[in-house]
Amino acid sequence: MCFSATASLVAGGALSAVGVVTTAKAKTKKELPFAMVPLLFGIQQLTEGFVWLSFSWNAATLNLITTYIFSLFAFVVWPVYVPFAVGLMETVPWRKKAIYACQIAGLAVGAYLLYSHTASLVISEIIGRHVVYSNSHFYQFAVMVLYFAATIVSCLFSSKRIIRVFGVCAFLLAMVAAWFYTQAFVSVWCFFAAVLSFIVFWHFRSNPITERVDPKLKL
Repeated sequence: MCFSATASLVAGGALSAVGVVTTAKAKTKKELPFAMVPLLFGIQQLTEGFVWLSFSWNAATLNLITTYIFSLFAFVVWPVYVPFAVGLMETVPWRKKAIYACQIAGLAVGAYLLYSHTASLVISEIIGRHVVYSNSHFYQFAVMVLYFAATIVSCLFSSKRIIRVFGVCAFLLAMVAAWFYTQAFVSVWCFFAAVLSFIVFWHFRSNPITERVDPKLKL
């Protein structure tokens, strides 16, 4: 989480446990990547817990390692992984093509942001009650457009109701994070999205995702 080491570690531990259960409930291989979303968010939040601890412990090496792990999750993994997981389950041909277009955007921005992690140092610091991640390449307009196309728009093209709900909520929470926590946008939005991933667990617990295609959206 973005407010303390304890909150991050507790949230990360809970999400990891939920993620293991959710992954076990996946019915097919195509569902597995989407079912793993809570687990991956759990790992990311645990990592940020250690980013917090690195400041308390004055551990520069731990700070560098955990900052890069968290940042790679936030900026590289998610724009590549989300459209892949969503597209893998899609059965409507035109929607699948649209999601794959978002996948191309995700691969492009993911590759650029992976390069940015080597081109200039990623720095984390505590400002107020939040961890702020800084890099000269992260917040360019074109980069953010491609990033949101991959992580949010791809969800909106899905014929599965739960994925569309996830995408809409993720967008609204991104706006809240950008408005109220501008400097700490990455940390705060990742926390919001992590909590939102409990929707994935709830869905797999109650209904197999293969049964949740909205017939109206097959056209």
